[in-house]
Amino acid sequence: MLSIYVLEDDFLQQTRLENAIAEFIKESGKNYRRLEIFGKPQQLLDAISEKGNHNLFFLDIEIKGEEQKGMEIAREIRLRDAHANIVFVTTHSEFMPVTYRYRVSALDFIDKGLSGEAFQETVSSVLSYAFDNVNQTVASDSFNFKTDQAHVQVPFSDILYFETSPTVHKVILHTKDGQLEFYGKVSEIAKADERLYQSHRAFVVNPQNITRLDKKTNTVYFSEDETCFVSRMKVKGLIERLSD
Repeated sequence: MLSIYVLEDDFLQQTRLENAIAEFIKESGKNYRRLEIFGKPQQLLDAISEKGNHNLFFLDIEIKGEEQKGMEIAREIRLRDAHANIVFVTTHSEFMPVTYRYRVSALDFIDKGLSGEAFQETVSSVLSYAFDNVNQTVASDSFNFKTDQAHVQVPFSDILYFETSPTVHKVILHTKDGQLEFYGKVSEIAKADERLYQSHRAFVVNPQNITRLDKKTNTVYFSEDETCFVSRMKVKGLIERLSD
């Protein structure tokens, strides 16, 4: 289910985009997971707790007079999530070629100067595409975890391990390019995909990305200089999985 995020520091433009989204939802009958609107970039970044092409971002390019701030935010989003859908809503159409330099792979540019009907049609077109393609563009070899409080979708090959977070009821996912914290339990994660292995009550590992197992220290090593623990009772089972 789609999660929609908006970054726009002008209240009138916020309202215009929110109304366009609401109109599409009303006409299409589509259901979405959440719609969150932010005026400050850091607020948006702090709110991101999921990965996958079910995330759709509408970003203003110019924030608080900084002409390419939206590009920087898009790059940060892309570093965290290779599959998120990013759309720029802007008066600066001349920045379209700049997206290649920032390597953000924008889905579309929406011109704020469009008339009401044209603006609605463009927003609706983007939303229609996002809804139709949700969960379709990530490779079939992906890890999916869905609960009422979390939806995580990442390429399985990127996963190193999961660990229990210091924050109650949360789990931290360690991947080749970063970390993601979300609501869940390691026991639930282990059951979500048979390719994973629970090496410890606080850790679930991806055997495919383990480079070394130190049986003396009960330590698992990964290619990204990451390590976690394996309990003595779980060593034999992990060795068998690695042999497979």
